[in-house]
Amino acid sequence: MGGIVIIGNGIAGTTVARHVRKQSDRPVTMISSESRHFYSRPALMYVYMGHMKLDHLKPYEDWFWRKNDIELVFDYVRRIDPEEKRLFLANSPPIAYDKLVIATGSKSNYFGWPGQHLAGVQGLYNLQDLELMERNTRDIRSGVIVGGGLIGVEMAEMLRTRHIDVTFLVREDRYWGNILRSEEGAFIGRHLKQHHVDLRLETELKEILGDASGRVRAVVTHRGEEIPCQFVGLTAGVSPNLDLVRDSTIDTGRGVRVNTFLETSAPDIYACGDCAEICEREGERGRVEPLWYTGKMQAETLAKTLCGHRTAYDRGVWFNSAKFFDIEYQTYGMVSPEPQDHEDTLYWESPSGGQCFRLVYHKDSGVVTGMNSFGIRYRHRTFERWMKRGATVEEVLTNLDEANFDPEFFKRFEQSIVDAYNKTAARPVRLRRKKLLGLF
Repeated sequence: MGGIVIIGNGIAGTTVARHVRKQSDRPVTMISSESRHFYSRPALMYVYMGHMKLDHLKPYEDWFWRKNDIELVFDYVRRIDPEEKRLFLANSPPIAYDKLVIATGSKSNYFGWPGQHLAGVQGLYNLQDLELMERNTRDIRSGVIVGGGLIGVEMAEMLRTRHIDVTFLVREDRYWGNILRSEEGAFIGRHLKQHHVDLRLETELKEILGDASGRVRAVVTHRGEEIPCQFVGLTAGVSPNLDLVRDSTIDTGRGVRVNTFLETSAPDIYACGDCAEICEREGERGRVEPLWYTGKMQAETLAKTLCGHRTAYDRGVWFNSAKFFDIEYQTYGMVSPEPQDHEDTLYWESPSGGQCFRLVYHKDSGVVTGMNSFGIRYRHRTFERWMKRGATVEEVLTNLDEANFDPEFFKRFEQSIVDAYNKTAARPVRLRRKKLLGLF
């Protein structure tokens, strides 16, 4: 028996391996050409900023894999043969499998901009990108970042820690306009400017200009403005990495198409994480979930199936978190970037400009369907519980203290949020104070 072979050692592939090992003694092999050991991809920025070293990114000691009988292969998979159940590698003999998991992740988007392959132009996704950024930004004065998403703001923070001037080009009328509503987008935009980021909204990249040596010297916007720079970060999102399966018999769309059991069109081949496109009904357009959290959840579910307990993936209440310089962000449920006809919303912002909060709820029933929080930490499990059982806006606001998990001596804003709601509410809400334990 060839055992279980996993292509990719990111959060999805590694979680599959770990959970299969918890549930069985089946042979497990992980293959990666990016790194010899699993590392925390979201922490790459902290290595560049000097807060961590590369070894600190590894959640498990190098001996962990041998101790748990998980074989690691550092090589590149060139081809999958689904009929013979074999993988062909660049520098190693073919590997047979009984079950195969494709967890090849994402890669940075490039949209064919003139000059995008000049020296000093890059995305940021993996270890190799981090090493390239170290070289590309050595002794430079200014950089331009293209694309208003999470990777873009991470790259902006990285550059600013080295006192590199940053111009940030965003084609929408606000930062992260495909995710955030106008108030939240403006809120984060002001925060970026406070950190000396030159945020250019409704501005698109037209061309990247190079010097005689083939290195970037400037960008040109769609308005014809030329912005001098020595570095360009292309951060206009990521796409599923389909390089390995594009020419195979495995069905693909935007990603590797899988059903809710994370099964591909090929027998005994599965996919999970950023590269998977989940299709709940045959023939429909599926969804790609390029998040650390959902990759981990998919992998935990798939491990059950691989160990004989076929289990459908159920994401549950949507959630995500991120960080924008000094401001932490959380979202639970669904907050669309534009208001919907069936919704009402409460939006509150602190006078200091360091916190904001939004609740979205159904106009007729008052049932809460989504929440955004910036600068205030709220418990995921509490909001998940409320949304799963259809809690109303009045219930959520009455018990909002219960969800707060900021440290004890942090300033609390729940009463201000409730007061903002009560200004227009037909039925005012009274905040139920949570009893705090401590020495006074």
